[in-house]
Amino acid sequence: MRNYCVKAIGCLAALMLAVGQTHAAAKESSKAGTAKTQPAAKKGTPKPAKPAKPAPPPVVDHVERLDPAINALLPTNTFLQPLASGFIWSEGPVWMGKYLLFSDVPTNRIYKWEEGLGISVFLEPSGYTGTDPRGGEMGSNGLTRDRQGRLVICQHGDRRVARLEKDGTFTPLAQYYLWRRFNSPNDAVFDSKGNLYFTDPPYGLPAQMADPRKEIPFQGIYRVSPNGEVTLLSDKLSRPNGIALSPDEKTLYVANSDRANPAIFAFPINKDGTIGNRRIFFDAAELASKGRPGLPDGLKVDVKGNVFATGPGGVLVLSPQGKHLGTIKTDRPTANCAWGDDGSVLYITANHDLLRVKTKTRGKLP
Repeated sequence: MRNYCVKAIGCLAALMLAVGQTHAAAKESSKAGTAKTQPAAKKGTPKPAKPAKPAPPPVVDHVERLDPAINALLPTNTFLQPLASGFIWSEGPVWMGKYLLFSDVPTNRIYKWEEGLGISVFLEPSGYTGTDPRGGEMGSNGLTRDRQGRLVICQHGDRRVARLEKDGTFTPLAQYYLWRRFNSPNDAVFDSKGNLYFTDPPYGLPAQMADPRKEIPFQGIYRVSPNGEVTLLSDKLSRPNGIALSPDEKTLYVANSDRANPAIFAFPINKDGTIGNRRIFFDAAELASKGRPGLPDGLKVDVKGNVFATGPGGVLVLSPQGKHLGTIKTDRPTANCAWGDDGSVLYITANHDLLRVKTKTRGKLP
């Protein structure tokens, strides 16, 4: 029994010694590992480099840049900001001082968009006030303001240009030419003297060119004087659409939204208010042939005479000489645009959407 106990005590002592040696070895190993991964700093030894910052997100630029001159007009990170969507054919935007108005032509409505509040219906009906049911592009189209700040509307369905009064009634400004009803006034612009220029294509007639209710055999460009006199300026364009003035009011720009002749024309304005022979300011046929969506439509001019014109692919940016500097790419049919806010923001109506971009230039507010 004693022999057994002595042997047992010896085995236990040996086991405890082995455990202690193993623990000591592990501790030394841990110290060695720590010393290996975190060496003591020495004089002249550089500190470990800080981890690199994550790469910034790629710059978003919704502009096709064809000429360096565009960089003076649009920042290099131009972002096309969506504001609202769900419309059928958004058109005719105009800045009203604190908010934007624009048409949704087929729904016969004018919508209001205001920063922080979003979208609401401003006016319904906006372009067709009749009682007979009808479809097609019956609503309002181009919108502008007169010198008193009142809203002036191109009304497709009612086939006139009218002013909206404070009580909600309409005052017709142009309804007939030689006692024949217009086709469907499309877009309009005032000069500084109060003359109103507008275009009259057939888009608001249900059957357009084949519509039996069409009373005027051509598609005209007109001027309405402050006293209400209507003057035909040109009957030579097949589909006159968007219209704008140069800053000095010596040139009238008119877009022709005809697939057979997609172009923007420039007309010199004579001292008596009539216009001279047209010239091609920009031919969009090549862009249209590439399958880019849209045709020449609405257009606006900045204070330096650059033209921002909706057309194939988005908003074409053209120099005062008609050189294509680049395109704000919407990649969808784009109807019109308007200067807003402080004059440096361009609002864009593009098919089902309302968009905007911040520019480095300014346009004249209506």
